[in-house]
Amino acid sequence: MERISEKVSGIIEKLRQHYPDPKLELEYSNPFELLIAVILSAQCTDDRVNKVTKALFRKFGKPGDFLKLSDQELEELIRPTGYYRQKAKNIKACCEKLVAEYGGEVPASIDDLVRLPGVGRKTAAMVIGNAFGINEGIAVDTHVKRVVQRLGLTESKTPEKIERDLMEIIQREHWTWFSNAVILHGRYVCTARNPKCEGCCLSDLCDYFANKN
Repeated sequence: MERISEKVSGIIEKLRQHYPDPKLELEYSNPFELLIAVILSAQCTDDRVNKVTKALFRKFGKPGDFLKLSDQELEELIRPTGYYRQKAKNIKACCEKLVAEYGGEVPASIDDLVRLPGVGRKTAAMVIGNAFGINEGIAVDTHVKRVVQRLGLTESKTPEKIERDLMEIIQREHWTWFSNAVILHGRYVCTARNPKCEGCCLSDLCDYFANKN
């Protein structure tokens, strides 16, 4: 455990140097917009989501606004993000619950957030950490999963177990920052195919790189 703690400290130190203030690449101006953007980002690039939400949020900025739309109207508006029928269904159901149980406001609690339709741990952790500044979880997306497995920080396979493993070895104050930094690192450096190991700031701490050579 001491070796892991030392390794984690080294990883955090190097990530801090390269990603001192990492931000999500999704564009939003309040917790509700971030919630909708993250739901739309499933199996879709942030860039494409931003193009859709730029127009979407100009007209529909509150849960009640989305409830005035028919399913077909919402589907057409979000069609470019893919899986639009399921996403529209989740967004409408989510907005209904927000209006009925939370006065149209996004709750600042992971336990409440995961009760919303279409919202899992990853989405909840992203919203709670970035929109509210609360370190209540670590968002584990495909980038985080890949990077932390390659680094040797976890052998778990599911996002839920990976999150638990990370929460045990990373100080709570770092949770949101760590997730945001690792998402960027996985997106641009530790890519799924042809990772840029030679120029990676974490290569000397990475199991994948050590085994590769």
